[in-house]
Amino acid sequence: MNDLTTPTVLIVDDEPMNRMALAELLSGECRLLLAKDGASALQRVADEPDISLILLDVSMPGMGGYEVLRRLRADARTADIGVIFVTGHTDERDEERGLLLGAQDYVSKPIRPAIVKARVRNYLKLAMQRRELERLSQQDSLTGIANRRHFDEELARACRHARRSQESLSLAMIDVDHFKQYNDHYGHGAGDDALRRIAHTLAGVARRPYDLVARYGGEEFVLLLPGVVDVEAVLEQARREVMQLGIAHQMSTTASVLTVSCGGIVADAGRLPKTKESLLNRADEVLYRAKREGRNRVLTERF
Repeated sequence: MNDLTTPTVLIVDDEPMNRMALAELLSGECRLLLAKDGASALQRVADEPDISLILLDVSMPGMGGYEVLRRLRADARTADIGVIFVTGHTDERDEERGLLLGAQDYVSKPIRPAIVKARVRNYLKLAMQRRELERLSQQDSLTGIANRRHFDEELARACRHARRSQESLSLAMIDVDHFKQYNDHYGHGAGDDALRRIAHTLAGVARRPYDLVARYGGEEFVLLLPGVVDVEAVLEQARREVMQLGIAHQMSTTASVLTVSCGGIVADAGRLPKTKESLLNRADEVLYRAKREGRNRVLTERF
């Protein structure tokens, strides 16, 4: 498997020998990460958004496995990560507790290599199939980037996180200038190809793990940038790179090539509107001003 399809497994155990034994057993099956305790496990998960499965020791000094799992399930961004407990406890009440918290399975110590390998393989196979189905349901069929449904879900999640963490949230609406005239003159096939190229360019601007670019509808795109970010610089880069594609547009009254207009907002910590629709409407108003003032430009607003 290549890096794009290889699932990532995090092994968490306070005993170095146990970590290495599991890592050696699963070598070649998946991409492996190691953590020595609960706190470092949660940090690993925060740094690595694509973890598919965690092999989690129950008994560790400080933060135990049950508390790690509880925190994972409490955060929408990590709630779906699979967890298999690795434990020397055989009491049914302990097993019931872990399953009720959301663990997928239990592996008893001392581990039986063939059983561990089979259970990990089975879970990862199901996880990859589920991820592929989820990816297809979240993807815009024309451009390959996120669709509006996925964007709406991520925006709601980002708003909840911003309110909890008191972080800023940046959002931008991006519209392809004079796109109807482009379609009318060059044909819808050329229009579709232009949208794909622009989407690919915008995706290259949204580089951080939780950044998201999506097709919002027609020739309109949206960019979600959680946390503190210089949204004006990001949008100016996007505007410039789209123009540098050099897609000829003889019918444009703005430029000789396809261009975009961008309207961005930054909502400071504690000042997010009550609804995500209000946030979108504000970004759309800034985009409208950019178009009214001549198109092929970036306007931003902070509040």
